[in-house]
Amino acid sequence: MAAMASRNPSGSASSAGSATAWGFLGPALVLLALSVLIPALMALVISFTRSGLDVSEPLQFIGLANFQRLLADPMFARVVGTTFLYLIGVVPPIVFGALALAVLVNRQLPGIHWFRGALYTPVLVSLVVAAIAFRWLYAENGLINGWLSTLLGGRFEPIGFLSSPALALPSVMLVTLWKGLGYYMVIFLAGLQGIAPELYEAAALDGSEGWRRHLDITLPLLRPYITLVAVISAIGATKVFEEVYLMTQGGPADATRTIVYYVYDQAFSELEISYACTIGLALFLIVLVLSLIRYAFAGDRGLT
Repeated sequence: MAAMASRNPSGSASSAGSATAWGFLGPALVLLALSVLIPALMALVISFTRSGLDVSEPLQFIGLANFQRLLADPMFARVVGTTFLYLIGVVPPIVFGALALAVLVNRQLPGIHWFRGALYTPVLVSLVVAAIAFRWLYAENGLINGWLSTLLGGRFEPIGFLSSPALALPSVMLVTLWKGLGYYMVIFLAGLQGIAPELYEAAALDGSEGWRRHLDITLPLLRPYITLVAVISAIGATKVFEEVYLMTQGGPADATRTIVYYVYDQAFSELEISYACTIGLALFLIVLVLSLIRYAFAGDRGLT
């Protein structure tokens, strides 16, 4: 009896602690359910129906018709290819560029904190402001063409950065790179500052100096961070929308139409709500695969 009595206080304390924890988690879980889980389930159901913008109309279940349409849709195949090009054009420069910047600023130099802050400043700029500013820079009568005209003389033909199908997508990519490099630089900088200086000293004794020490020490130890940055930036590139909407609206000639913009176009321009939900479900599966890759390669190394 005495032993049971001695165990009861700890059991009641554990129950009270669990109730307190759920009490703090409850509001967040309710908000998460209302803003994410329930809309996601509704979108999943709607993808099996034929429905428009009028939510008062009864849902007409059509089975897998939307998915069959998706597989036969040439525009969907094109936007998937465009999104893949965007991913290839953004992720490697972000990974290597942010890593190079992190190595550059991971030094004890006078004023290095100001230099780090300057590199991080683009992250603080609103994406709307950045897109509008770059659209002005890219305009045929904008700053870049003005500089080139001054340098090359009156025979210079303005470059259509956003009106040329070949240049529009790289021009939009540059905005994503400009906005993201500072953010991912901080992630790499945290990893670099976690590497013991003794490891570099030991490598120097073995003849590893200069950039070789980064190949021998830095890259192997930063492999989880590299995987993290690669997957997070890939997910962000897959879901790109604001830059495209503000700068090109999918043009010219659908050269910058990505998956998310195609979802927006089908939902609010064509009023194909059910088909837009189907495309969104396909996007969810793509992002899910990228997330699983991230956990498979980085989760067991402490970066969860």
